[in-house]
Amino acid sequence: MDGHTNGSNGSCSKPCVELADYYIPDYILKPDSGHSIIDQAPCCPVVVFINSRSGGQLGSSLIKTYRQLLNESQVFDLSEEAPDKVLRRLYCNFEKLKSNGDNLAFQIQSNLRLIVAGGDGTASWLLGVVSDLKLSHPPPVATVPLGTGNNLPFSFGWGKKNPFTDQEAVKSFLGQVKKAREMNIDSWHIIMRMLAPKEGPCDPIAPLDLPHSLHAFHRVSRSDSLNMDGYDTYRGGFWNYFSMGMDAQVSYEFHSERKRNPEKFKNQLTNQSTYAKLGLKQGWFAASLTHPSSRNIAQLAKVRIMKRPGGQWEDLKIPRSIRSIVCLNLPSFSGGLNPWGTPGTRKAQDRDLTAPFVDDGLIEVVGFRDAWHGLVLLAPNGHGTRLAQAHRIRFEFHKGAAEHTFMRIDGEPWKQPLPKDDDTVVVEISHLRQVTMLACDPCKSESVNDPSSPMCRSNHEDDDRNSLEDEDEWEEGRKKFGAADTFKFPDEVDIAHLS
Repeated sequence: MDGHTNGSNGSCSKPCVELADYYIPDYILKPDSGHSIIDQAPCCPVVVFINSRSGGQLGSSLIKTYRQLLNESQVFDLSEEAPDKVLRRLYCNFEKLKSNGDNLAFQIQSNLRLIVAGGDGTASWLLGVVSDLKLSHPPPVATVPLGTGNNLPFSFGWGKKNPFTDQEAVKSFLGQVKKAREMNIDSWHIIMRMLAPKEGPCDPIAPLDLPHSLHAFHRVSRSDSLNMDGYDTYRGGFWNYFSMGMDAQVSYEFHSERKRNPEKFKNQLTNQSTYAKLGLKQGWFAASLTHPSSRNIAQLAKVRIMKRPGGQWEDLKIPRSIRSIVCLNLPSFSGGLNPWGTPGTRKAQDRDLTAPFVDDGLIEVVGFRDAWHGLVLLAPNGHGTRLAQAHRIRFEFHKGAAEHTFMRIDGEPWKQPLPKDDDTVVVEISHLRQVTMLACDPCKSESVNDPSSPMCRSNHEDDDRNSLEDEDEWEEGRKKFGAADTFKFPDEVDIAHLS
């Protein structure tokens, strides 16, 4: 391993000395390739997924650099191949090689780490696949901030600015991945059900569709146990947040404009500037004058929560002035802001509130009146209106003055039609399981199991194995996201079509 051989594409056909810790040989990645021998197993083998369409031209440049430094077969462009197909092929090959006594395959599988470069939607897509495949040893995930908000990378210490793409920058990042610690975070399942219209589709209003990342809404098939005659049902999942109202509307306008004129959105600074201008243009700094109260959350939906596993559903009173509601899992929203903050000791005792731990089985529910209220987050100890912490939350939309509202999951917005007749649109969010992230300092996220975390209270730990879930119509649908079938090794089980 003294030196490396460059192929015609510039990638390492053999492990480079300084990068041998990350290198995976071809025969591990490609089942039909010939067996190769390396001196020792890599201590930090990585598989890299990059959205080439993220970050303007940065995604494509990052792919080129990673393929020059590593085996190009361990670097995947998500616009060409979906991660569920890649991981299924890889883990099937792991099992085959291990059954033949291949110790190198066993060590690479045990130490494997994933890197995903893209926006929050791209990162959540990969997390959804890893969660749904239910691997025996799921690999932890490191995130490269290649989007606009980059809340997921920021929450775990990877920063929020788009990275440099030169070789030294990539080598530095790989070094951080090798030293990073593992951290579990909650994942949240979401179901939306609505009466199928007599005429026309019930899909979100153009130009944007429902989030098409695999973690997000995926319409269930007619044969699915969740399906009900006469209804359209969607299910999905998220790791950072679900929001509804004014923030989702601004995001929707931003994504719509980017879809119509992609050439205008080439770098992070321009994107953030355009985002701010759209917020001003839509009048959210004078919301009481420019937006009718019929679009406020309390007028749109009845909200119910279940505070603890096996508890009772109870109504959540939403102040009539609240125009935006955020269900938050991580302490980063809108580019690094923390809407929940850390409740003081008195509030913690009086209202049974805690710090926003990422692994306590609780989601923080925060409300905002307008954009001025949102600016409070820029001040020290600033926070939104703390509404509740819950294990499950349900929104019930009935016929009202508004014909639609705006919703968003992990940065991906859509315009959702609301009932026109006496029907109800239901959105329910519930705790599912956990996935493992890679974190480095400074890490904004806190674990309920970390004794150094403020207000750490062990009684908030959630163990679904011992909880009593109430039996209702959602029970079967809460078992998976819909991103991929439960992982099975037989080759005849093909999950690639779900991409």
